[in-house]
Amino acid sequence: MKLVRFGAPGHEKPGLIDSSGRIRDLSGIVPDIGGEVLTPAGLARIAAADPAGLPLAPEGARLGSCVARPGNFIAVGLNYADHAAETNNPIPEEPVLFNKAPNCVVGPNDDVMIPKNSQKLDWEVELVIVIGARARYVDEADALKHVAGYTICNDVSERHFQIERAGQWTKGKGSETFGPLGPYLATTDEVPDTSSLGMWLEVNGERVQNGSTKTMIFNVAYLVSYISQFMVLDPGDVITTGTPPGVGLGFKPPRFLKAGDVVRLGIEGLGEQQQTVVPFKL
Repeated sequence: MKLVRFGAPGHEKPGLIDSSGRIRDLSGIVPDIGGEVLTPAGLARIAAADPAGLPLAPEGARLGSCVARPGNFIAVGLNYADHAAETNNPIPEEPVLFNKAPNCVVGPNDDVMIPKNSQKLDWEVELVIVIGARARYVDEADALKHVAGYTICNDVSERHFQIERAGQWTKGKGSETFGPLGPYLATTDEVPDTSSLGMWLEVNGERVQNGSTKTMIFNVAYLVSYISQFMVLDPGDVITTGTPPGVGLGFKPPRFLKAGDVVRLGIEGLGEQQQTVVPFKL
């Protein structure tokens, strides 16, 4: 299934993309796309519904984040060998983890706002794991049983905050609008193999990232198992898993986003996003 949330910010309804590509309103079946709805029982309830009997969403409805505000928004740094190389970092011996603020989540086509005092705003196309069953000290062999599905994140990053302001990466990763998710959550039956998915990102029509999940250092099952050794993962939590080369920081000289820039990105089998960069506003 391909699950979405549609409607005005803060008033999104749960939806399902039918076989004709139209959005069907699931609000009579489930309250939202998140939490317990993403458990096997919750997904089975959605799967039992006849899409043809569900109301159609309004034509041209805005897409919100395909997952309602997650409890945890965990990110993995330097998880692509070729990206580590472009940033002059060694291959990590263990996954590098940091947090993005859950309230940085926005829709896949919403504007990205430049934070106050920003100097180096960057882009990162990433595969996202959406948790569907509580994961606590999970073995790698069982890890995929805890995954509801996958989506896309633009892991928007402020490199000056992240690298030059001391402390943890978190301060460069969690500003408002820094977590576009979507366009849809594809359940695991839609994307049974994540080992070689093409992924790309364009800035103002120029292809700057063109990679594949085949260069991931730590795969999906390993990451779910590994992270569950340090914290409990609940249904609706999301893990964004790292980016291939081509980020602005890796250019010589580096290139960063400015107001008016348009960013498009996509992953094979998971659709596309597009954001316009806008100035800071209260």
